[in-house]
Order: sequence, then structure tokens, then C-alpha cells
Amino acid sequence: MADVTEDVLRAAVIIGSTRDGRFGPVVADWIAGHITRREDMAVDLVDLVETPLPTVFPAFGQAPSDEVVAQLGAVSPRLARADAFVIVTPEYNHSFPAPLKNAVDWHNEQWHAKPVGFVSYGGLAGGLRAVEQLRVVLAELHAVTIRNTVSFHNYGEAFGADGKPYDSACDVAAKAMLDQLTWWGQALREARRVRPYGV
Repeated sequence: MADVTEDVLRAAVIIGSTRDGRFGPVVADWIAGHITRREDMAVDLVDLVETPLPTVFPAFGQAPSDEVVAQLGAVSPRLARADAFVIVTPEYNHSFPAPLKNAVDWHNEQWHAKPVGFVSYGGLAGGLRAVEQLRVVLAELHAVTIRNTVSFHNYGEAFGADGKPYDSACDVAAKAMLDQLTWWGQALREARRVRPYGV
């Protein structure tokens, strides 16, 4: 994420799928494009394929190894700098991908008192069951999830070769979600500055 002014909200877009042939980058690029065109937001695209995280956690109370710290260094500072998040997720077996849960679990205070929006994709359900489970997980980490979401049902038929959805209503939904994300992001950032969040 490039240097931004204080009044611009730093939004990290997280691509939650690492599966071969995944569709996530198409969806992530589309929502990142919406963020880029806004004057009140800047985007940092966090791809869990490009920044793989370890899957073995240290024992409770033990510090991670130097190798693990190095791997986390490609992601953790970016999440810490973010004022808000957009998670792009498919639905796997009525839930969200294991690499995404792993990325969530490796972090704690990076989520505290920050808003999270969702863009999901899937079959008939459009990934919405994954989003509902993410809401429960992120509540445990003191994050604030945005009510409005963007979901792509039967996503293979929803996008053209140019990487854009056929239905312009998707752009309207994206704006509504990002407007809410910005409101919460600015409000929570100001609150954290006045009174650091404690748990």
C-alpha cells in the first residue's frame, strides 16, 4: 500500500482462496478497482498464495520460530496498518477456506476495532454461508462486520472476459458496502486515536 494521507482510509483486500484455478483474483481485482476509484480509500491487495502462512502454531505461551516470524512478516504489518478490510471468499462445504481461517487465527490485535466487509462468490448460495460463519469468527476478534455484502451466485456465469460483472447492480452493491465500510473505518479509527482499544 502506497503512502496515503491521514484522511484516506487504508483498506486491505484479502483473497481467501488458495486453490489452483481459483476465481478469487478476478473478484478481488474488481472490488479493488472500486476502491482505487474512490478518493477516500486506498487499497492493499493481500493474496494468501503470494504470502503463504505457516499452518503449525507454537505451543501456548511459546514464541514462534524465526522462520515463522519471517513468514508472518509478509502479512502481519499490512493487516496492522489497515484501517478496514474486505475479505473475498468462496464457499467450501458451507464454510470458508481453511487458508483464510489460518490467516485470521495467526492475528489478533490486527483485527481489533476495525470494520470488515465481504465479497463472496459461489453456486446458488453465492458464498453467503461462508460470510455468516466469518461474522461469528471475527466477532471473537473484536472486529466489526459490515451489514451489506456483495455476493456472486453462480459466479462462473456472472463475469465477462474483461473481469467485470454483467449485472450493473453489482456495482451499486459494491458502492453501498464500501460506503458503510468507510463510515465505520473512519469512525473507529478516530475512536482508537482518542482511546486505544483494550480487551
